[in-house]
Amino acid sequence: MSATRTGGYPIGFRRGGGEWQKDLAALIAWARENGFGAMDLNRDGDRAGRAVAAAGLRIGSVDLAEWQPMLSPDAGKRREAVAKNAEYVAACAGLGAVNHFVVMLPEKAELPRTENFGYMVESYAALAPTFERHGARLVIEGWPGPGALCCTPEGYRAFFREVPSKAMGVNYDPSHLIRMGIDPLRFLREFAGRVYHVHGKDTELNAEGLYEFGHQQPATFAKPPRFGGPHFRYTLPGHGVMSWTEGFRILKENGYAGCVCVELEDANFNGTPEGERQGLIFGKRFLEGC
Repeated sequence: MSATRTGGYPIGFRRGGGEWQKDLAALIAWARENGFGAMDLNRDGDRAGRAVAAAGLRIGSVDLAEWQPMLSPDAGKRREAVAKNAEYVAACAGLGAVNHFVVMLPEKAELPRTENFGYMVESYAALAPTFERHGARLVIEGWPGPGALCCTPEGYRAFFREVPSKAMGVNYDPSHLIRMGIDPLRFLREFAGRVYHVHGKDTELNAEGLYEFGHQQPATFAKPPRFGGPHFRYTLPGHGVMSWTEGFRILKENGYAGCVCVELEDANFNGTPEGERQGLIFGKRFLEGC
């Protein structure tokens, strides 16, 4: 199975929503035929995980069952979400699915960020003992969606201070950091000890777009690229600005023992089964040399 040159990390991919990926048995067969060693699953980890593990593939991560209700202003919704997630974490653990992927999206993005932060801390502090009991981890991705928390060093740092359990961790995806203007290698040096999963996704920066529109305002007339904005677009690893070999070196020095899964969000490849298959293979080939 394929692995990175630095660190020897197994290379997999995140299961996407394309029609060709809906047949899990066929997808697993394709992954094995093309040398992938891992797969990220969605919110069906307690079901799909069995087939993936039986095929000898590593389960990189599964999506946590409940996201936004964990950050709801309704205390009853939060308690119910914690209970559902606890059941899911336990069910997945027996299959070797221990990394639970999440983006900290609040139910009501219009509320003050500090208020939503408090709901987040309360919910995940309550769920942390379940993660610890089952040897599982939360892996938070910093996609800066509407009202999202834990996207920046400030946000991650504050969360780990308030919920210090080592089961709380990072899904390292440099594409979002680059998009926001945050140094992805400096971030990795600070949080490497909390990184439990890695997404292979990159970002291409558009200097002309940055001049025209800046970081903060959406374009009034220009149409942004698919999987991007006026000043950036998400790409395959190697088609953007991330220094992957240096990133893997930092992870290796800090004892990272996970895998790296290509997350395909690239307008040059997404949209057709053939293009998406090519994109995943090209991403794997690049990472093999890093």
